[in-house]
Amino acid sequence: MLVLVALASISVGAKDLSLGQVWHGLFQDSGTYGDVVVGERLSRTLLGLLAGAALGLSGAVLQALTRNPLADPGVLGINAGASAAVVTAITFFGVTSLRGYVWFAFLGAAAVGALVWFLGGSRGATPVRLALAGTAIGAALYGYLQAVMIMDDAALGKMRFWTVGSLASATNATITQVLPFCLAGTVLALLLARPLNAVAMGDDTARALGADLNRTRALAMLAATVLCGSATAACGPIVFVGLMVPHVVRSFTGPDLRWILPYATVLSPVLLLGADVVGRVVARPAEVQVGVVTAIIGGPVFILLVRRRRTAQL
Repeated sequence: MLVLVALASISVGAKDLSLGQVWHGLFQDSGTYGDVVVGERLSRTLLGLLAGAALGLSGAVLQALTRNPLADPGVLGINAGASAAVVTAITFFGVTSLRGYVWFAFLGAAAVGALVWFLGGSRGATPVRLALAGTAIGAALYGYLQAVMIMDDAALGKMRFWTVGSLASATNATITQVLPFCLAGTVLALLLARPLNAVAMGDDTARALGADLNRTRALAMLAATVLCGSATAACGPIVFVGLMVPHVVRSFTGPDLRWILPYATVLSPVLLLGADVVGRVVARPAEVQVGVVTAIIGGPVFILLVRRRRTAQL
């Protein structure tokens, strides 16, 4: 599925390309118009692979960490931190390029992740404390975000595109910037599968199994923040991927995170790239941003999944 969707992402757009043209652009680039289009779409596809994997994996980690089946990057305020940092960079520091947005967004996400851990975990982290701290910080930051954008028309115009969530601005430079963070977060999250299994069964059971709760939660927070922050920085806050894919995976793997985390890493880019292809097809020659498509598709599909299939419990 992932290979087919990736090929569709490279070949389908305002101008459809044959598989022969895609092959030529990938392996025999001679600078023709078709080869240039293939190169641009390849960057977009690679960013979709990275961002999709990061969002799906972080969603699965957050759901296990908070023992909340509705947890996603928004529940800990990470999206709000990235958004607030971007609008601050635009309004007060004059940042105008995507390369500048990436670093501010990542720093904002990391700062909020650290603050949530300090407020929710300084006296012993629990799922409820972390979720409450993240929700409160997120609400405050979104208030700040709206206030700044109302007062600054330039910031409003630039933020309007970023906050929808899009892969359209993908470049090799953006991929190079976020790749190390995505890889580090992925490795850390996958290594936490076994201790997170213990944490997901409750604090008393986890202690009985010898799990270090605070250490596991701190590392899980770090992994989720790095993954969410890098994906949000590069593409903007894209909803439903981190929420829906872990539920789909859990429906056929069961609750074992040693299976859920790898499958979520592979299947989340399928959803994100598929939504991006749909957005390019339905509004030719223009396109609908991928964040809009995932919201439109994700809502009904998620409701249908919950109503018609028995999903495994966390």
